[in-house]
Amino acid sequence: MPIAADLKALPLSIFGVVLAITLGITYWASRRTSDATSFWAATRGISGVQNGFAIAGDYMSASSFLGFAGLMFLFGFDAMVGLMAAIVAFLPVLLYIAERMRNAGKFTAVDVLSYRMRERPTRMVAALGTLAVVSVYLIAQMVGAGVLIEALTGLTFTPSVILVGAFMMIYVIFGGMIATTWVQIIKAGLLMIAGVVLGVWVLAEFGFNVSNLFDAAAQEHSEGSGFFEGGLQFNSKLDLISFGLAFLLGTAGLPHILMRFFTVPNARAARSSVAWAIFLIGSFYIVIMLVGTGARAILGQSSESAVGETGNLALPLLAEELGGGAGTTGGDVFLAVISAVALATILAVVAGLVIAASGAVAHDLWSNVVRRGRDSEREEVYVAKIAAAAMGVLAIGVSIAGGSGFNVSVLVALAFTIASSATLPALLFALFWRRFNTTGAVVGMSVGLLASLVLIAFSAPVWPGPDSEGSPLGSLALDVPAIFSVPIGFLACWLGTLVSREPEAERRYDELNVRAETGYGAEGTEVPAAPPPGEAPRERPREPVAVP
Repeated sequence: MPIAADLKALPLSIFGVVLAITLGITYWASRRTSDATSFWAATRGISGVQNGFAIAGDYMSASSFLGFAGLMFLFGFDAMVGLMAAIVAFLPVLLYIAERMRNAGKFTAVDVLSYRMRERPTRMVAALGTLAVVSVYLIAQMVGAGVLIEALTGLTFTPSVILVGAFMMIYVIFGGMIATTWVQIIKAGLLMIAGVVLGVWVLAEFGFNVSNLFDAAAQEHSEGSGFFEGGLQFNSKLDLISFGLAFLLGTAGLPHILMRFFTVPNARAARSSVAWAIFLIGSFYIVIMLVGTGARAILGQSSESAVGETGNLALPLLAEELGGGAGTTGGDVFLAVISAVALATILAVVAGLVIAASGAVAHDLWSNVVRRGRDSEREEVYVAKIAAAAMGVLAIGVSIAGGSGFNVSVLVALAFTIASSATLPALLFALFWRRFNTTGAVVGMSVGLLASLVLIAFSAPVWPGPDSEGSPLGSLALDVPAIFSVPIGFLACWLGTLVSREPEAERRYDELNVRAETGYGAEGTEVPAAPPPGEAPRERPREPVAVP
């Protein structure tokens, strides 16, 4: 297989600038990454605003920028359901997760799950769930990166995936969470700017009249008005609802998102970061809705073959058309700039995913299960770097073997299904149900993970055959089976808890609840002792904010 064909100098040059900037950030971060706290939590010195941008940068992935725009181009209304679910998905995180996570854990979500349970079985099962979510999500990003770089630069799919994988390993191995955070912050800023420019440009083409935009999009689709009536992407409304449910609930169980709450100095900063993330992500997804619709209206039916069956190239081709068309200077420049931003998007997300995977292996499994807390911080970080390299190599191999035939949004939806079925039920019960115990956690996470994997294996995108009729589950073989797997996960947690009693878990619930609500005993947020009688309380020192 040739490495490249018809290399394009301009896109490669812009990619080179992006990569050089990220490598500079990594070098700066590597000089500040010396222990476990700096590697996993960026010394807990990221402010709420900075972390809000980083969360947005972590969440607004290739599935957002390329996949959802492509789904809007192909399916219209059905894609809007997923977009709306993704917009409101952080509300449960803000209301129930962010503050309590920051106070109750140390470096990973598994720390919270195992706080009041028997540590070894809980960590083993929870870490496996984390690795399952991260693996599917990571492959989606790698596929998106390969498709994008192949279309833009002339590099073939395989070296494109290898290039992205190499850089994501460099970020994590040498820069840890500090480098990952700042790559995500810069990427979020670039993505917002690119999205706004595209959105305004699309609206300008239709006199800033959204109604005219939607009418033109419907006219350029073979189904006409059916473009906004639903039923184009999924075979049933149940499938459509399940797709939206996966994004709505899955966010609160994503390990790389939950890990970000440990980078801020306190719970107040955690709440602030979620509020900023909701604003940024909501604004961006509304823009993506307009841009995807604009791609259908401007590119039309004649571009369907160029966009591809997955729709992943709709947005880059729209940028090229708005810039003046293929072969023009403006078209080439705008295509290269927008695609470079998309590459930065993918680089930032894959780095966050790899550091979450290395946390599951090094912190949750190696340090707390294998070594039982007897290892040093230096050893933990060393194992984390080995795990990051191994995860990167595995993701590269699987992505190359799988090829570019998946829509990245569908792959991401499957990752959200696992997160909402295996991690979320146990996390909520651990934080809010006194009776919950180790048996419930282990059974719930195991059954939720297994149910997700089995239903995904029998789903239409995975099971051999052109549609769900080839699956043993028949019409119940949904593309995204969250509507079945999420209740199974919650039910398994509940039933597993009822079959046993664990007084120690119930006793530690009170301790966890006080810590989660007040911050007493939380890592990096120790409450100072009360002053002597008659003496004014001292102002609590602020923790430093990491600024490159």
